[in-house]
Amino acid sequence: MKHSEQKYPMTQKRVTDLSVLILAVWTVVALLVPNVVLSFTEQMSVWARVTNVVLPLGLFCMLLSLTRKTGKAVVLMLPLMIFAAFQLVLLYLYGRSVIAVDMFLNVVTTNPGEVGELLGNLTPIMIVVFVLYLPPLVVGSVAWSRKWLLPDACVRMTRKCSLVIMVLGFVLLAVSKFSKGNYVVHKHLFPINAIYNMCTAINRTMLTSYYDESSAGFSYQSVSERPDSLAQTYVLVIGETSRAINWQLLGADEATNPTLMGREGLVAFDKALSQSNTTHKSVPMLISHLEASNFGDSVYCSKSIITAFKEAGFTTWFLSNHLRNRSFIDFFGQEADTCLFIRDYEEELSLHSDFSLLPYFQNALNSSDRRKLIVLHTYGSHFNYADRYPESMRKFMPDSPSEAKPEYRESLLNAYNNSVLSTSALLDSVITSLQSRDALSAMVYASDHGEDIFDDERNLFLHASPCPSYFQIHVPMLVWISSRLNAQYPQLLASANDNAHKYVASSEAYFHTAMQLAGLKSPYAKMGKSLVCGSYAEPRAVYLNDHNESVPLEDCGLLEHDFMRLDSVGLKF
Repeated sequence: MKHSEQKYPMTQKRVTDLSVLILAVWTVVALLVPNVVLSFTEQMSVWARVTNVVLPLGLFCMLLSLTRKTGKAVVLMLPLMIFAAFQLVLLYLYGRSVIAVDMFLNVVTTNPGEVGELLGNLTPIMIVVFVLYLPPLVVGSVAWSRKWLLPDACVRMTRKCSLVIMVLGFVLLAVSKFSKGNYVVHKHLFPINAIYNMCTAINRTMLTSYYDESSAGFSYQSVSERPDSLAQTYVLVIGETSRAINWQLLGADEATNPTLMGREGLVAFDKALSQSNTTHKSVPMLISHLEASNFGDSVYCSKSIITAFKEAGFTTWFLSNHLRNRSFIDFFGQEADTCLFIRDYEEELSLHSDFSLLPYFQNALNSSDRRKLIVLHTYGSHFNYADRYPESMRKFMPDSPSEAKPEYRESLLNAYNNSVLSTSALLDSVITSLQSRDALSAMVYASDHGEDIFDDERNLFLHASPCPSYFQIHVPMLVWISSRLNAQYPQLLASANDNAHKYVASSEAYFHTAMQLAGLKSPYAKMGKSLVCGSYAEPRAVYLNDHNESVPLEDCGLLEHDFMRLDSVGLKF
């Protein structure tokens, strides 16, 4: 009896020691999984790939060996696990690249409804994340509370091994840095690069919080060149997540724009590319003088085209079917004389399509003001696509199931086409209303960015990926000019038709086109960038990357698949 009593505590100690050892190994493996995956997905030298696994392995082991209280060490490494989990989710979504600055900003600026729609379709990767990271945190908490200790011999061995691995890692780092490939730690080594990007996002958020003060003195110095007696109405429609390849006007086989086909005064630009695949950057560029080349330097001290029109004597409206999200879109919208985020007033169920904007649009149109600018910010084709159109627009079937899975691509694409059909009907309604008014009028439409829908073997889905694809940047852009405006200024429509098949940077052209349509002059308005100008010049193809740098389109992360698609629509870079 006495012998068995002595043996039991010893057996229990062995079980505890083994549990702590398994906890330590599990934690290191779980933290290292993103590094291993990134070593295959990223375009780096062999030295860089090995560095990105070996050096973090040494660092993680060293962190765990700093104390015998392994449970405590594991729990304190929770921030690293969050980074690792976030990285795996993004790799599942986009196939490559580290957590971008824009990803952190999207967490702040995306409304809870959108998050719910997305997470509900990420079940496989969420299971993986929970299996990898939840057990060590739970066991670590238990180990910490019960004071389980890693044996001294294991601690000493771990410290020695981790030191050797770290030294090897730093040697590999030196080789990577001086070999071809321009290896930079804060850009290429996970989780250092993710932490750097998070700090950058925090800094941008802080700068944004001072926007009212930093932009207070900005002025477009705009004036109208047309008589005050002229009644004028201009409508700027901002699309959401609409890609050109699904627009009938731009060559799609599906009849997604039946009411717009053959519309008098309507010009579609078939080679329009967005300079960003993220809403919080692309929309501000559309409705201001900002573009990829000056966005990072100027966005915190600039205002939107709404201010330009107000300075010229226009009454302005900003009508949005989005929730407020504390971004520049909110700030720009609030410049308007009337700013309405209709989700503040409408029941959620009534907002499945952008037709909810029409009553507010009609109210603005019916106002007694002679000169009007109306900006409509639509929800467009944002996922979940089947929620973006009314029952009457269910033309392409089947449009369910709508889970984000490659095997459901046909139904996803049908639902997406229905959402484009709905957007087309909305634009047709706007045009019809404008044409019936006794005023010079015009409409400009462009989507902020496009969307991936499992289009090729990469199985990419959604948008805002750190590296864009062709489907995320080739967007529809339209200009409609009323018969009354055309009668007085025929060169506008003639120039638009002449420019219809030229390369267009929608992020640049939108602002300048709207300014010329309305006859506004400003030091910021460049007629050579306007699509209704005879001297329009095709710009250099650039992209606003994650660090707000303007880079040549060929350097933004597009792959061979994407350039082949661009070639097929006549865009060769």
